[in-house]
Amino acid sequence: MANLWFIYSARMSGNPSIDIERRVPTRKEASVFRFKTALLQARRMIQDRASDRVRRFQPASELVDVPVIARSETPLWTESEPRERFLVAGKIQNLRAAISNLNGVEVPAGEVFSFWKHIGRATRRRGFVEGRELREGCIIPNVGGGLCQLSNALFDTALQADIEIVERHRHTQIVAGSLAEHGRDATVFWNYVDLRFRSAKPLRIDARLDSDNLIVELRGERAPSRTFHQIKLGNGNSDQIKSCATCEVGDCHRVVKPTSERNFGRSAWLVDEYIPEFDEYIQRERSDADLLCLPIDGKRFRKPNYGWDVGGFKEVRQSYVVTAVRAYRSRKLAAQGAARQKNLLYMYEALAESYAQRLAYDCLHVTVQQDLLPFLWRNGHLGGRTFDVLMTALPMAQIQSKLDRAAALHPDSPTLGDFRADPALIAIETEALKDAKRIVTAHSGIASLFGERAALLDWKRPISKPRVRPETAKPTIVFPASTVGRKGCYELREALQGLDVKLLTLGPLIESGDFWEGFDVERGATDWLERADLVVLPAFVEHRPRRLLMAAAAGIPVIASQECGVSNVKDVTIVDTGDARTLRQLINAALERQPGKVN
Repeated sequence: MANLWFIYSARMSGNPSIDIERRVPTRKEASVFRFKTALLQARRMIQDRASDRVRRFQPASELVDVPVIARSETPLWTESEPRERFLVAGKIQNLRAAISNLNGVEVPAGEVFSFWKHIGRATRRRGFVEGRELREGCIIPNVGGGLCQLSNALFDTALQADIEIVERHRHTQIVAGSLAEHGRDATVFWNYVDLRFRSAKPLRIDARLDSDNLIVELRGERAPSRTFHQIKLGNGNSDQIKSCATCEVGDCHRVVKPTSERNFGRSAWLVDEYIPEFDEYIQRERSDADLLCLPIDGKRFRKPNYGWDVGGFKEVRQSYVVTAVRAYRSRKLAAQGAARQKNLLYMYEALAESYAQRLAYDCLHVTVQQDLLPFLWRNGHLGGRTFDVLMTALPMAQIQSKLDRAAALHPDSPTLGDFRADPALIAIETEALKDAKRIVTAHSGIASLFGERAALLDWKRPISKPRVRPETAKPTIVFPASTVGRKGCYELREALQGLDVKLLTLGPLIESGDFWEGFDVERGATDWLERADLVVLPAFVEHRPRRLLMAAAAGIPVIASQECGVSNVKDVTIVDTGDARTLRQLINAALERQPGKVN
């Protein structure tokens, strides 16, 4: 490093006549460097094994609600040069892998925290890739490169919290935009260049990535202020730092492709159950370089519920095992109830983790189906990436609120209070949706929640066929759902009291067995589309209004709540949920226009 220091000193002296080219290390010098580091690594390993002062601590929850005493937020995408993009993406992937071993760790009072003891050695087998590493005056590609951004942030928060620094090493040169510019950096190199600190009080480390930043927080009780020795940084010079991605020194053994990575990056599409509107959207928006992850190829295996169009993608990955397990578990559960809902969440997480293992670090933008979002977000797989969400359902927080309202209106219902999602999972989804770049949906009710971020798709309406309605003695009303509280069956029952109509219900009877007692009811009619005079669905929650679309396409009047998401469909009348009186008025008005009148 002497030659680098000489150049730096000469330039700082203000002597314009001194213009010395930096000499790159030879292969021999690089080999010597690796030999020396191996010796130092072995010495540190022996020292740590001989001492019980440094150990690894596990994630816990005892301090999860304790106040934050220090916070560091640093940008991820700090390099504007296109040829550097693949190294920055590699750095971000390395941060994802490292944070999975660090987030939530709680350090007892008086114990020494070691960066490397918790992160472990950066290897490809553990998910690390080539990222930006500053070495001997150059930014070079190296597996695990970029972890200094995390060690910098930890050191910065430790200083803010007045925590004793046991071991810290400064960078020999300063990268523009880093914490080193402010003297709050801590370089690390497995395993002998470490960052270690000790708190007099119990301490929790929270670390995460959003789409743009690395965020590190310390939780605990601030210790009394102390004075400790801090190395004073010299003035580094980022102008001297060159990158292997852009360097034009052709005989350097570390040079990587200088121009071929200019168009680095692609998108990934993570889908679950087939939705025709999303299938058309994906085919319209995808590029030939993109990755598609789906449960199985539904067209190949004749599974229409996974019938996505897989054409045009560079890579298509399937999750056979998770899909098979989900199908097996689902067959053993009832169609309604808490056990089924818990199983759905469990399998969504399993599928999300399966997809996460297939997300290469060059997938810089992700479009993810809503069911998978909370788990990908919670486990850090979307950190450092931009992402869109394909939404078919209201956010969980909204669903819970609507179910609570319905349960208050109908406290005797056995279904309206049988399941509520974990509040922590609801909070995670809420946070993830705030960070989403775009919300893609055909559901008008969902789109209304997200303003300019919403991309409202047109519903894929079925092709209507001429229908020959049979003559009936009285009007026929279709309730196109199961008899369950969240679909508005209580409101429909109240609205139909005293009306001389035929009621067709298209799903199982899940409320009490005598729910429709006193009504002329027929369950599960397959020819409902030919017989219907009116279709009514005053649901509190409805995510897939396919039967409403079929009815509208066939010219059948439809009355539905805003929660059904079809406000943008022609000839649909909207009614407020829980308003049985208005619903009765609308039903009467619709049937007045039919051949059989109701008084």
